[in-house]
Amino acid sequence: MTSTQSEETSSQNHKLQRRLRARHLNMIAIGGAIGTGLFVASGATISQAGPGGALIAYALIGIMVWLVMQSLGEMAAYLPVPGSFQEYGRRYVSESFGFAMGWNYWFNWAITVAAELVAAALVMRYWFPDVPSIIWSALFLAILFGLNALSARAFGEGEFWFATIKVITVIVFLVLGVGMIFGILGGSSPGFENWTTGDAPFVNGGMGLLAVFVVAGYSFQGTEMVGVAAGEAEDPERTIPRAIRTIFWRILLFYIGAIAVIGFLIAYTDPNLLNAAEDNISISPFTLVFERAGIAIAAGLMNAVILTSVLSAGNSGMYVSTRMLFSLARQGHAPRYFGKLSGHGVPLRALIATAVIGMAGFITSLVGDG
Repeated sequence: MTSTQSEETSSQNHKLQRRLRARHLNMIAIGGAIGTGLFVASGATISQAGPGGALIAYALIGIMVWLVMQSLGEMAAYLPVPGSFQEYGRRYVSESFGFAMGWNYWFNWAITVAAELVAAALVMRYWFPDVPSIIWSALFLAILFGLNALSARAFGEGEFWFATIKVITVIVFLVLGVGMIFGILGGSSPGFENWTTGDAPFVNGGMGLLAVFVVAGYSFQGTEMVGVAAGEAEDPERTIPRAIRTIFWRILLFYIGAIAVIGFLIAYTDPNLLNAAEDNISISPFTLVFERAGIAIAAGLMNAVILTSVLSAGNSGMYVSTRMLFSLARQGHAPRYFGKLSGHGVPLRALIATAVIGMAGFITSLVGDG
């Protein structure tokens, strides 16, 4: 199938506009792989399994994700449609399998949007502790809805810049961390001290490793988004394989590299790692390393980065869940009302339905947003 044929098929069957360029797809894939789990929860994995156990867990999960993404990339390049794996399940397994997968995926990301709205309000409390959370939830929902309602290109641009901030942060972290490991920054080199202290490098044996598997697997959630975005990608036969092929190296650099740096610089017995929580930026291992490198505004800086990470997750979640509901409607698996497109080629009705689920964040903010 040529690019021209793919575009004609999309125009005839779905009428979505292929406006996502190669740079958008690359950053969607990166943004899906880098989340708050890397910035905050990575410290808890080292405290549970030790630096060696955490490294092995993330490496094994990374290999699994790479294999899955190779398969998804091949299918997405062959059949670049909005429903992605839901459509593949419907065509090549059964109608019921595609139905169940599509609705589960839509609901999964629709409620994730709600969760991210609450998370964003918690992050903003760092700077504005007296402002009601519902204000921030409403503001960020309006921003995410606006980006997705304009066009696929607007969503792609938003995700491009959100992901760029995360990528720059990780790269700076790795550079500073390596400098500290070799004693160039932050005083004398710790050497292999934190890899040999107590039960390191493996803590709690096999059970510690298994416990970290769950956290590592959750951290990689979102890498599949590039497959859904294939339905609106320019020249998907060329751009999708290129984006997929780089996922393994991104996983190797960002996750394995970050875990290794944290393992060298922070002992698994450090109380900050033992008490890691996603609403406490001051104990993020990234914050701790930046502070030890002499960056005085480390906590505020990481808070801003985590905010972009939260908004990136909400932005992408709203996009993929909207496209999934649109695809289900076009196949007769959801009310056909959601299969209509706006003048900009956006499934606006499906977007509104997803945003309504996101408004659940308002309810939780009123009850309690801890």
